[in-house]
Amino acid sequence: MERQKHFVLVHGACHGAWCWYKVATLLTSAGHKVTALDMAASGVHPKRVEELHAISDYFEPLMEFMTSLPPEERVILVGHSMGGLCNSVAMERFPEKISCAVFAACIMPGPALSFTAAKEENARQAGSFMDSQYMFDNGPNNPPTSMLLGPDCLSIQLYQLSPAEDLSLAKLLLRPHPLFSAEATQEELWVSKEKYGSVPRVYIVCDQDKIIKEAIQRWMIEKNPPDEVKVIPGSDHMLMFSKPQEMCSCLLEVAGKYS
Repeated sequence: MERQKHFVLVHGACHGAWCWYKVATLLTSAGHKVTALDMAASGVHPKRVEELHAISDYFEPLMEFMTSLPPEERVILVGHSMGGLCNSVAMERFPEKISCAVFAACIMPGPALSFTAAKEENARQAGSFMDSQYMFDNGPNNPPTSMLLGPDCLSIQLYQLSPAEDLSLAKLLLRPHPLFSAEATQEELWVSKEKYGSVPRVYIVCDQDKIIKEAIQRWMIEKNPPDEVKVIPGSDHMLMFSKPQEMCSCLLEVAGKYS
């Protein structure tokens, strides 16, 4: 019997643990342990987005979970999209508890690639967020404090190759994502070669992604090379919906090789 592995799944902006229902089922059916977490003010997490004052408040559920792990337990940490930021902080704080970190169509900062640089490059190459809504809790003359992906943006740029029922699910369950200044976020996301750099990394490229385009994914891979790159052909941004079997296969290969 292959040894049971523990996968920890971290969602992207506006989503929640619910978006992993297909992949979590496949991994569990393969005999592995799965923990899908809601970041703060996401999914069914009780906090509201207005209560988050820094990016550290947002990823606190992951930090609490990593702290709670027994000293001898090591997990395979899987982040999607903005979940790459959560991955990076966990790798810096808990490198001894992570056997491998998987970045799936992620923003992937590192010791030689700042979050600010990755964000600016993504903004330069990405299209608009279309009908997404921005909230201005500090007044209209200040930067937005949160955003909610709009239905057109979802259907055209994130879920264009995913089943219609999963798009419908997203429209029902999305919550606003907090926005913080790039400077404040960069401060929280500082990582080192000694800690972050000691954790094996695998990047999963989604070649039909229209929100974090393949060119941007490849640019981050070049600037912050992972140990391995895997490609899921024909996947939109939401690979857990458009290509769940293929994503599960990738994760099982990672588990076999790095843990």
